[in-house]
Amino acid sequence: MSTPDQKLSRRAFGGALGAGAAAAAVGLPTTAAHAEGANSRAATQEQPFRAARGRHSKRPNILFILADDMGWSDLSSYGSPEIRTPNLDRLAAQGVRFTDAYAGSATCSPTRLSLYTGRYPGRIRAGLDEPILEDATAGLDPTHPTLASLLRGSGYATAMIGKWHCGFLPDHSPTRSGWDEFFGNFAGALEYYSKLASNGKYDLYEGEVPYQDLRYYTSILTERASRYIERRHEKPWLLNLNFTTPHWPWIAEGDTEEAARLEKAVRSANTTTARLALAHLDGGSLDKYRQMVEGLDRSVGEVLDSLRRSGQERDTIVVFASDNGGERYSHTWPFNGAKSSLQEGGIRVPTIVRWPARIDARQVSREPLFTPDLTATLLEIGGARPAPAFALDGVSLAGYLLRGEDAPQRDLFWRVRGERALRRGTWKYYRADKAKNALFNGRDQLFDLSRDPSEWADHSARQPALLAELKAAWERTNAGLLPYPTPA
Repeated sequence: MSTPDQKLSRRAFGGALGAGAAAAAVGLPTTAAHAEGANSRAATQEQPFRAARGRHSKRPNILFILADDMGWSDLSSYGSPEIRTPNLDRLAAQGVRFTDAYAGSATCSPTRLSLYTGRYPGRIRAGLDEPILEDATAGLDPTHPTLASLLRGSGYATAMIGKWHCGFLPDHSPTRSGWDEFFGNFAGALEYYSKLASNGKYDLYEGEVPYQDLRYYTSILTERASRYIERRHEKPWLLNLNFTTPHWPWIAEGDTEEAARLEKAVRSANTTTARLALAHLDGGSLDKYRQMVEGLDRSVGEVLDSLRRSGQERDTIVVFASDNGGERYSHTWPFNGAKSSLQEGGIRVPTIVRWPARIDARQVSREPLFTPDLTATLLEIGGARPAPAFALDGVSLAGYLLRGEDAPQRDLFWRVRGERALRRGTWKYYRADKAKNALFNGRDQLFDLSRDPSEWADHSARQPALLAELKAAWERTNAGLLPYPTPA
């Protein structure tokens, strides 16, 4: 516990300055003092979401921008006290900002699998790797239907630019799973200049061929995405733009000296120590993290400028989200937990949807959703039908977003090794095993997120029937998933 004479920490400072915006965003009461902040004023200008029914539009292009390890409060429109993200804030102001949106899992590759397939990661062998490491043989089966393959079947051009992280060559690749084009990296992380992955190998490809470019990676992806958008397209298109920012290593544009030091460490190490070197445990800072997120925001702004210049802005649905909660220097206030955890800080993520032709600006939605719902929604909007043998676990929100229907009411389910969670309405069932969370000793817990988004007040003793009901629902879903392999 901090004493009064200690310096105010970033978390405490963030809680004080960002309280108004973040409290408003999660539906918490705000004080008059908090409401005086600029972020709070922006939040109060938002209106509860209402579909603008009766509009007609051709099938939209789809630009899905995925950040890597970005925390819920890392955007100023979500309450960040220090990081300034004017381009993403503008995107939110032009569409709908979701306050209760979740990743499909708590780590990189399982969430990506849930996005590409619209299914729980536990339905797929590769989804049991949390995450897929460079020496893994598992990956997304090329015969499994994906967002890209299904949209391509309905007449879309498809491309992925950036991080794949769903398996490695020679057996797995975006171009084998429905994307016409791929430019990016296969692994979970890479050094931003040298393009070395945790196994010490070069990891930048065009299609399945290594592509040499030693410039800053975020800038390269931005340039490639802008070029793709500005092409002459004969079909509607899907572009998955998967940045690695702000995932470690903590390298902002211009940090060439630190990048060279890391490159040397990765090259000179064995596989285990190379992975530790790239994790950059001896680097980074709050300010460096700020620089990385603000650099990502500038890149998103450049891509959106390309969309506007190309004349396609009105008829393009843009989705921005993160693959899981933040890590280390990220800001996840007011939630507990971080990446790898099924507490709110590990899975609740900033999520924005803009479609000028169909969705009005300056709106906020508190309806719960998670990554597979976005897949189902985009498939419906794009006129693609899921494959019957691979039933989606996500539910389409197209009726809610476009036709004024009530949002679908259903459970949101998560499972990672040693941890479980299920959300129904405002209630969340949660359990972490003793090894992962000794404080709660592996107990089943029950939280009311409408009053306690930080998950401190355990209602399990006061609501035993509800706890039992949600636990049973979790068990039923889990029974239909693949079991985790027994550790060797």
